[in-house]
Amino acid sequence: MITTIQGIRYAYEVSGNGAPLLLLHGFTGSKATWKPFIPLWSQRYRTIAVDIIGHGESDSPDQITHYTMEAFACTLEILLQNLGIQKTNVLGYSMGGRIALYLTVKRPELIRAVLLESASPGLETKEERLNRIQQDEALADFITENGLIAFVNRWESLPLFASQKTLPEHVKEAIRKERLAQNPNGLAASLRGMGTGQQPSLWEELPHIKKPVMLVTGRYDTKFVNIARRMKKSLPNCVHIIAEGCGHAVHVESPKTFGKIVFDRFYQFMNGKDGRNDG
Repeated sequence: MITTIQGIRYAYEVSGNGAPLLLLHGFTGSKATWKPFIPLWSQRYRTIAVDIIGHGESDSPDQITHYTMEAFACTLEILLQNLGIQKTNVLGYSMGGRIALYLTVKRPELIRAVLLESASPGLETKEERLNRIQQDEALADFITENGLIAFVNRWESLPLFASQKTLPEHVKEAIRKERLAQNPNGLAASLRGMGTGQQPSLWEELPHIKKPVMLVTGRYDTKFVNIARRMKKSLPNCVHIIAEGCGHAVHVESPKTFGKIVFDRFYQFMNGKDGRNDG
């Protein structure tokens, strides 16, 4: 499905009739990220999978102002209103997790519960953010100057995704196909508009979040396991689940485990029952 919000076309898919669950993919991903899970999740949720601006079948406008966290939060608010959804659960992976957390902080009235997969509240100091902005600018320049294939080759070689090298070939090919289907201008603009350096730090906001927050990280992803452990100390209503045998992209590396976490443990947790904290 396609909808136009403030002059920009957004692609999304809705399935099921249960409690709303907004699905936000990561950088270089799309709503197709969640396709393998929809048959299961739609038995319990009304899933809304959105192509984030600059990704998938959504538009990739030139103006960077459309790519800010606040601009996209406004877009999601309008989309939910158009779908008749007053309050939703939200699941976000990596970049999508940062957006989900921002939405929870800035639009708490829209959120019932949130699941963050390998996500962070941003960088704490101005110096860290400025350094990251420079890195993201350089990466955006690399995309526009060298093209999508060269960028995807570089992206796939990051240590963050090292644990994916042992995945079956057909899985790695599907991930690569999704990345190569992106608009290079959209990816570059996304880095410049909603990269980690551009995101305001939300660390100090965590103690004020009263919504149930489930954090999911892969055991091999030490950086984000530690981030999640720090986050849990500040979040009043939080559980942290560490998935064994996988890294940053839990949904890719341990899909059965992740599917069950969302279908069962998150559902129980958002309804006020024990989410079984493993962290």
